Amino acid sequence: MSTYFTEDHEWISVDGDVGTIGITKYAAEQLGDVVFVEVPEAGASFGKGDDMAVVESVKAASDVYAPVGGEITEGNGDLADAPETVNEDPEGKGWFCKMKLSNAGELEGLMDAAAYKTFCEGL
Repeated sequence: MSTYFTEDHEWISVDGDVGTIGITKYAAEQLGDVVFVEVPEAGASFGKGDDMAVVESVKAASDVYAPVGGEITEGNGDLADAPETVNEDPEGKGWFCKMKLSNAGELEGLMDAAAYKTFCEGL
């Protein structure tokens, strides 16, 4: 399993041809207390960079972009009742959805953990 990061602060952890997607700890900290999360439903398809989810905090509402293209196989419905999970465990239980990748080659443009850490230090 490999995890990749975007400049928009999403992460995707890939196992085979399925990726689990969420927002990074950095993004969750910048948002503040998350009060609402809208995740995509199974069967929805997105292209790389498409708006696929919404996260609202006490500070702002933000779109979450698809780090790669593919079809949603599962949305994390638990976030509807417990949006604070995004703050508590953004890169674990706070995942947004699982996606079957349409083109694994799109992962090549994403950052690994070390590159993402360096990227965040420069912000």
